[in-house]
Amino acid sequence: MKIILELKQTADGSYTLYNSELNEHYHSIHGANTESLHVFIQNGLAYLLPKMTSNQMNILEVGFGTGLNCFLTINYFIENKFKIKVYYHALEPYPVDKKLINKLSNGFQHKLYSEIHHLKWNVDQTINDGIVIHKSSEMVQHLKLEKKYDLVFFDAFGPRVEDKLWDISVLKLIFNLMNSNGIFVTYCAKGQVRRDLEQIGFKVERLPGPPGKREMLRATKTNNGTQKLEADLKE
Repeated sequence: MKIILELKQTADGSYTLYNSELNEHYHSIHGANTESLHVFIQNGLAYLLPKMTSNQMNILEVGFGTGLNCFLTINYFIENKFKIKVYYHALEPYPVDKKLINKLSNGFQHKLYSEIHHLKWNVDQTINDGIVIHKSSEMVQHLKLEKKYDLVFFDAFGPRVEDKLWDISVLKLIFNLMNSNGIFVTYCAKGQVRRDLEQIGFKVERLPGPPGKREMLRATKTNNGTQKLEADLKE
């Protein structure tokens, strides 16, 4: 079945896509760029960077979508000239049609955004010195332990339309794929998601959300959480 998507301009002038079949936008209509910067860059990337003890950061994004989070992340590293190697692994089982991507690129008018979308799928691609991007069409449920991640952007469609992606089994998989003291961030602040993250062993914070949302969640994989999950698995 072909998925029909529409290009929409949001309140801050940036663009998103609308899936009429699901009645769901890829980003907040209150500002796509504003939401991504607030949730994933400010409360995820910028929060974690000062705490890094390694010169390598592995990032996993669940829900590549329009590539906005990837673009903002890579641009953040380039503009701030951080001396750190980056591996950005983005999952998107339903890549956006190239014609729509071209329209989005015209809206962004940024060379880096176009470069990211011209990268091949399912292979490592170097986009800048020390920065590697891997756009993968696999589903998060099929991820295998090949790398450990320091930062996870969980940006899938919400539980209302993609409840299986928010199942506790998927969140446990993510937990196991993360390094100790790794950070998990999501725009979703649903109570059940928060409780599941805590049950798995994450230390969860409820933070002020972007415009149009009261709260968001940030979760840290602590050593105590790892020990808790290991004990649960033995029972």
